[in-house]
Amino acid sequence: MPTVDELIGFTEVRAARDVLRDTDADTLDDMAELVQIPAPPFGEEARGQRVLERFRALGLADAHRDDVGNVLGTLPGAERPDAPPVLVAAHLDTVFDAHTDVTLHRDGVRWRAPGISDNVRGLAALLAVARACTRSALRTRSPLVLVATVGEEGVGDLRGVKHLFGTGAWRRAAAFVAVDGAGLDRVIDRGVGSRRYHVDVRGVGGHSWSDWGIANPVHAVGNAVSELMRLRLRRTPRTVLSVTRIGGGTSVNAVPQSAWLELDMRSESERALARLDHRVQQALRRGVAVAARRRRHGTAGLQLVVRPIGTRPAGRTDGGALVDAAVAATRAVGAEPEHTASSTDANVPMSLDIPAICVGAGGYAGAMHTTDEWYENRQGPEGIERLLLIALAMAGLAG
Repeated sequence: MPTVDELIGFTEVRAARDVLRDTDADTLDDMAELVQIPAPPFGEEARGQRVLERFRALGLADAHRDDVGNVLGTLPGAERPDAPPVLVAAHLDTVFDAHTDVTLHRDGVRWRAPGISDNVRGLAALLAVARACTRSALRTRSPLVLVATVGEEGVGDLRGVKHLFGTGAWRRAAAFVAVDGAGLDRVIDRGVGSRRYHVDVRGVGGHSWSDWGIANPVHAVGNAVSELMRLRLRRTPRTVLSVTRIGGGTSVNAVPQSAWLELDMRSESERALARLDHRVQQALRRGVAVAARRRRHGTAGLQLVVRPIGTRPAGRTDGGALVDAAVAATRAVGAEPEHTASSTDANVPMSLDIPAICVGAGGYAGAMHTTDEWYENRQGPEGIERLLLIALAMAGLAG
């Protein structure tokens, strides 16, 4: 395969980069349209349908939606259509619910709207790559497949990319590049794994005066949180634990029948994550047992129910052709690469030993995952040029 430095000298690559720069206004138009199509968790269909229409209009081959809603299209004319493909993916969904106002507000160079960077910028980058390649008649050696995935955020639990690689057909991929948000220098080559639980504690409940002394689920949950916070966490590999939500009870003068908490564990190491998971389960049982032991004699105990609500595998891509290409492409557009870790669609292929990274799509952004999220198109085209160079370094050029 040609190196990034070699690619830059090819006529067809120069032509594709020219298209990217000349059609940057079209890329911004795509952002303005897509950000105003709501894509809440498990509600990405409308945005996905529009991306599918754009894939077809831009000339991608076999553009379709799969069983879970991922949208796929292939750059036409691959020289070796049966070769292991290179996948470039951006997620469709946002963290915002269906009732969030997604109206775009322009304040000079700064655009504001929920999801404008994460990940409408990534989706627009997919469309820009498709436009640049088809308009310049650029052909790759191996198939280059563009994918708009569902379920990357939060409760989506990477369901789109898990389905993609769970079917088996894409497990032979030569490389996977996720494009997520803005930025020009990040090369995410380590995937932060996570395990998330909803924890219920249930009792009989009663009156806070006449039934005082029965086992109290809220007390049990408080004990459990205290036990969790006593756990010592590893610094290397970095491993963290957060109790993120808590609730329970029906009235200020009633011993509740139930209480609950939700927690999030993360680590760059699957082994460290498994060890912490085991200790968390023990801590939860200890906390509930303390409350149960202190109940009035002859009254009912407590029931602990721990339910998984999310599992993201950890993984990493240690060097190799893909990381080398990302480093070279970053420097080719005038930035210095920063290797870092995060939780993205790339986690899944990483965990399967498929070379995978995640990069930003250029520009500057802030206030992610809030309704004040913003994007500025400074060095925006350069970010998409970087993405194109990485993809071409892995897929090669025909001829």
